[in-house]
Amino acid sequence: MKTRITELLGIQHPIVQGGMHYVGFAELAAAVSNAGGLGIITGLTQRTPELLANEIRRCREMTTRPFGVNITFLPSIASPDYPGYVRAIVEGGVKVVETAGNNPQQVLPHLHAAGIKVIHKCTSVRHALKAQSIGCDAVSVDGFECGGHPGEDDVPNFILLPRAADELTIPFVASGGMADGRSLVAALSLGADGINMGTRFIATKEAPVHENVKQAIVAATELDTRLVMRSLRNTERVLRNAATDRLLEKERTLGANLKFDDIREEVAGVYPKIMQEGTMDAGVWSCGMVAGLIHDVPTVKELVDRIMSEADAIIRGRLAGFAAA
Repeated sequence: MKTRITELLGIQHPIVQGGMHYVGFAELAAAVSNAGGLGIITGLTQRTPELLANEIRRCREMTTRPFGVNITFLPSIASPDYPGYVRAIVEGGVKVVETAGNNPQQVLPHLHAAGIKVIHKCTSVRHALKAQSIGCDAVSVDGFECGGHPGEDDVPNFILLPRAADELTIPFVASGGMADGRSLVAALSLGADGINMGTRFIATKEAPVHENVKQAIVAATELDTRLVMRSLRNTERVLRNAATDRLLEKERTLGANLKFDDIREEVAGVYPKIMQEGTMDAGVWSCGMVAGLIHDVPTVKELVDRIMSEADAIIRGRLAGFAAA
């Protein structure tokens, strides 16, 4: 399947694995790239640029195909060594970077000078247009359904994707609610050039997370996520657990007086405990509503092949049949 995204990124299938904290390690990125998609290493999961450089080397040993690195620009007192991370990416020969969070304009000249394509994650059309105007090569349009940070506009993909298609001239992938061949065909129909999957890729054999995490996703339904930190305008969609309930109770009790320190126990430094140790109530963790469509833990290749065969059957069979009628 050829789309503007497969052509831009030099990949076989229009499927991108999103950057995910303590999930996007070399093992998963290489597996997705080897299956014909674009795997992505999560940059800030590596605590230093030197560790990221080593992770890039590890991925290079596992695949000869294109893969990317995610850099999330966060507002913080002690800012990460972003110039160091960019240097590690450039020196590692990575050709695709997924940016997220704040405006990535500061790093674009350095990345483009190295021939690197930049995909920026956006939760609104206005942000996507801004990314386009500063020179991003593509965007990931994240609907309200997505795990992680869906923004504050609450627009689902059935509206957001065609709106993006109406406004953008650069390619874009659809993120949020993407799980199977139906998702891919729907996204293409609404104007996207491919899909970005996060939660679906966590529930795969190669995802380097604890089995408890994978089984929690398989067991969940579309009703089992919650939105937290809305009052802080840092909304995050997470899977409901004991920590989520504690956090939401604090939000209800404190209301407008809620401060980050009040919920630090539930959100700060919890990912290693959850993703690596499988302590499922240690804190809140990102998960999309798409969990309701996830019922197994296949290999990455099985998943990607299944998505592409389902999409082909829908396009050539069901949809073509409607046209013939």
